[in-house]
Amino acid sequence: MNVSRETQDRLNIYLDLLRKWSPKINLVSPASLEDAGKRHFDDSLQLAELCPEGAKDWVDLGSGGGFPGAVIAIAKVGGELNVTLVESDQRKSAFLRTVSRETKTPFNVISKRIEDVEPLNADVVSARALAPLTDLLEFADLHMKPGGVCLFLKGANWQNEVNDAQKKWRFTCEAHKSKTSPDASILKIGDLARV
Repeated sequence: MNVSRETQDRLNIYLDLLRKWSPKINLVSPASLEDAGKRHFDDSLQLAELCPEGAKDWVDLGSGGGFPGAVIAIAKVGGELNVTLVESDQRKSAFLRTVSRETKTPFNVISKRIEDVEPLNADVVSARALAPLTDLLEFADLHMKPGGVCLFLKGANWQNEVNDAQKKWRFTCEAHKSKTSPDASILKIGDLARV
């Protein structure tokens, strides 16, 4: 992905931290660590391109190693976007705070289970490799403001997940083909309501 030199410098610091911390607290698989630039950073950067104009608050659920939330914060640093990462694992939360500090990128980290966090009223809710779409929409319903959108990275089975979710939810859905994985898509979901 094409990013500014400042953004690339921050991502390089992040990558160094990921390599240092991951063997200790299992942030990403050892195999994906070899190609973290593409597998994790480029994958996450795709979502920045789908951020609605005028969005102020972005919430990333189950952030783990910070994908996509911390990468979005780095890509949007200096802008008007407030990014919050929700991660219940205390060690992973400590890693995310270290990324924020070392890259000089402001973002919030909430160390609680998603369902235990007070509603965050976000313009954008994101998640990657967290849960089936039906469950993600339950979380989004809690933390997204009316008129907000969800951006969920999903694998080859995304259409089945959409079909299952439509049994409980009404929503609009645009599937954007992933630039980093031929079978994957980014689901941009809006107008969320219970059936």
